[in-house]
Amino acid sequence: MIMKFIEGGICAVKGVRANGIKEGKNGLAIMVAEGRNISSAGVFTRNKVIAAPLIVTQEALEKGNLKAIIANSGCANAFTGRQGILDARWMAEILAKKLRCGQNEIGVASTGVIGRYLDKAWIEGHLDEVFKGLSDKSDSSKASARAIMTTDKTMKEVSVELDSGVHIGGIAKGSGMIEPNMGTMLAFLYTDASLTRETLSTCLKKAVDKSFNMVVVDGDTSTNDIAILTATGHLECKEKDFQEGLDLVCISLARMIAKDGEGATRLIEVSVKGALSEDDARKAARAIVRSPLVKTAIFGKDPNWGRVVAAAGYSGAELDQDRISLMFSNNKEKVVLVEKGRIVEGKLEALKNIMAGDEIFIDVDIGLGESMARAWGCDLTYDYVKINAMYTT
Repeated sequence: MIMKFIEGGICAVKGVRANGIKEGKNGLAIMVAEGRNISSAGVFTRNKVIAAPLIVTQEALEKGNLKAIIANSGCANAFTGRQGILDARWMAEILAKKLRCGQNEIGVASTGVIGRYLDKAWIEGHLDEVFKGLSDKSDSSKASARAIMTTDKTMKEVSVELDSGVHIGGIAKGSGMIEPNMGTMLAFLYTDASLTRETLSTCLKKAVDKSFNMVVVDGDTSTNDIAILTATGHLECKEKDFQEGLDLVCISLARMIAKDGEGATRLIEVSVKGALSEDDARKAARAIVRSPLVKTAIFGKDPNWGRVVAAAGYSGAELDQDRISLMFSNNKEKVVLVEKGRIVEGKLEALKNIMAGDEIFIDVDIGLGESMARAWGCDLTYDYVKINAMYTT
């Protein structure tokens, strides 16, 4: 199948209108899906402290599909008890009234500081402005993506067109509190394909598993992680082709999240192959991008490649140190450091040069089987501490 990246984000998808506003730390985004055969699916945080908006959205998805999503930034509405649930339902209600639809047809998402109550006055004061500006223009997708940002430095959106004419678009936010099982991230994905909610759910779980669940910035799993996929049902599409397109969109967004990690200066991509199972490959890849020692070595351009081998060793994956191979690259140069358990001498200067790049690729071959996996992360810097030491001020 042939597919290509296109402009437009979520508004490249037929039947999607969106808009958003950002003022200081507060933001509000609205996304509306229109079509004869709308279907929706969602994936949520595995944190046992789950934010109120996620509970409300899960309830809505259990009852049917989502015509629209309302999302705010600046307040997570998490660990806020019964009041938080009431406030999340209020968000759904005020948008449902505008759209003249059922409250259970509205998804709700929030991101920001945990343990604070929703600023309902700010949201209500900006609702009309955002709603009146809903459109299918590419700037509207960008406005929505900006509205959900917190400590993100860059807006995150992507869209692709399949050779069948089907479009898949997504926006996301995420910078800190990022760990597999999704991180502090919101992802809103749309397609104009005609697919059942069961198919959407299967495809979304597969895509999330190989993308958002393979990102590590700091090892913390948030209370507010959510990824929602909605199909407007305008075009026929084969499930296999759709899965390929959705994977590309989600992986692209995942890489953006990793590259925009709080305080980050470098993207780390780890590829592990030769594992006995996919689970082993995933364990090793995630352990490497999670390791504070690997992250700090890359920040300092310290050619201490032994930290990568150590992380793979404690990951829980089956391995034999006499079969491991290790290579670093920056997409221009590459250096082989270990070949089937044997150290390749005289490569530290070459490794230093590679580690000075903006994107560092680490390839590990366990040498035991045929399975592989990829994970993404970033370096750990002084600025990460500064950002999170002053997050609530």
